[in-house]
Amino acid sequence: MPEEELLFNFTYQERAPLTYGSEPEDLLEGLICSLVHLIIEMPLLDITYSILLESVTTLLVLLSYQLFQKEIIRESVIYNYLMQGQCLQNTSRTVKTLLYNFIRQEKCPPQGTQIFEQTSVGNGLLYGLASGVASGLWTVLTMGGVGSKPAPQEETSSPLANRSLLLLLVLSNLSSMPNRPNPYRQSIMSFKNTQDNTAIPSPTPHSFQINFNSLYTALYEQQKSDQATLLLYTLLHQNPNVRTYVLARTDVENLVLPILEILYHVEKRNSHHVYMALIILLILTEEDSFNRSVHEVILKNITWYAERVLTEISLGSLLILVVIRTVQYNMTRTRDKYLHTNCLAALANMSAQFRSLHQYAAQRIISLFALLSKKHNKVLEQATQSLSGSVNAEENSPIPDHAQDLTVIEEVIRMMLEIINSCISSSLHHNPNLVYALLYKRDLFEQFRTHPSFQDVMQNLDMVISFFSHRLEQAGADLSVERVLEVIKQGAVALPKDKLKKFPELKFKYVEEDQPEEFFVPYVWSLAYNSTVELYWNPQQVQLFTMDSG
Repeated sequence: MPEEELLFNFTYQERAPLTYGSEPEDLLEGLICSLVHLIIEMPLLDITYSILLESVTTLLVLLSYQLFQKEIIRESVIYNYLMQGQCLQNTSRTVKTLLYNFIRQEKCPPQGTQIFEQTSVGNGLLYGLASGVASGLWTVLTMGGVGSKPAPQEETSSPLANRSLLLLLVLSNLSSMPNRPNPYRQSIMSFKNTQDNTAIPSPTPHSFQINFNSLYTALYEQQKSDQATLLLYTLLHQNPNVRTYVLARTDVENLVLPILEILYHVEKRNSHHVYMALIILLILTEEDSFNRSVHEVILKNITWYAERVLTEISLGSLLILVVIRTVQYNMTRTRDKYLHTNCLAALANMSAQFRSLHQYAAQRIISLFALLSKKHNKVLEQATQSLSGSVNAEENSPIPDHAQDLTVIEEVIRMMLEIINSCISSSLHHNPNLVYALLYKRDLFEQFRTHPSFQDVMQNLDMVISFFSHRLEQAGADLSVERVLEVIKQGAVALPKDKLKKFPELKFKYVEEDQPEEFFVPYVWSLAYNSTVELYWNPQQVQLFTMDSG
């Protein structure tokens, strides 16, 4: 349904007999403002749960005509009502209330405690009171169809929390215009902790205070859902107060472990969820304090990590293992350069602060390099064969672009070499297991010593390998693992670090691409479409995203 038709359904014109030309009254802005007023003013109790849920849902549905547009909507009467009209003054209270609904995760109350008794009707959610009127209104709001969306499981134990979060994400991603900044985004970018007593800067519009401890708990407890991960990304990226608070927490493992579990089960997650989890890690690893602290947190028995029993490992080593596993999965399955780049950027940010790497994490770093080396040799061979074959090929036959593949794989190999180099230059004495793995697989690096793309970064690795190889030769033959590690630890003290070539510090910062709404608006609406099982939008009319991506 076009917005014009929707507006027409909410236009009222009262005419006295035999009079003409009176201006019609716009009822839609009144409805929207009333819904906002209900959401922010009505306390959340068992008897008010249904009204609050329907108020949030109705606003979500009123905005959902974006689903049926292929292009991102920039100008809209409803957007103006929410961002410029009477609702503007309630922006901060709206955002705060929706956040609190998410934080509280109140379950739907049992039957008999609600103002309206909910009844299941074939055409959707109706209520005993004025069901005929509600049915007609709902048909208008869902724009062309009401029904039950088949789903394998219930929406959530707290539909109000879920839909409040979805509405918050939708509002924060409404398009800004030069003369109309998005006030909901401004509010999300600026709210502060209730324990923060510093004055809010006067130019900061729509700011408020909320309990960060409760928000933090809700964020890590709900990370299994796409929308909670997207909220965490939004807050870390856009709100410096939240980012500072999260990085100062002494229990950061509570937040990081669910993110790692998302990445670990990459094959079960949609690509957007994986991207968000990965970018969250990248944002966190921009801070040296985070990179140091993750190696100080010792974890016991990580049951979801199936490749190897991890009875005791640092959070930092586990993070490295999961990110490397994601790279390897991507190399064999999706081959997404964007995913590669962000994984390696997170490892690069951490590399100078690697501490006491678990032996398995050290092995996996070198194993990833071995996999890249093998792939490099294979692509190089294909490129050589293709080049010789192209001489005898027919004039119009396509030639595979192995040169581009070779360039990409060499970029990744160089980044891995820089990560290893950063560690041995900055914290070699803290990582005997990495030196051990490096020496064990020293032959891997031989072919890259004279390669023009890697000669400079190979200097330090070559020196370290030669230095420790010589010390092991002096220590004798048939050394045990324990004895080799002891020689490495002693050698790390004697290594002439002044002879190591200095390189710029590896630091990567996440920057949102131009026009981020082209990604986020379809993503948010795909979440709304798929996670609100009691709402029905005609899938044949959805144009914003393809149904397999939604």
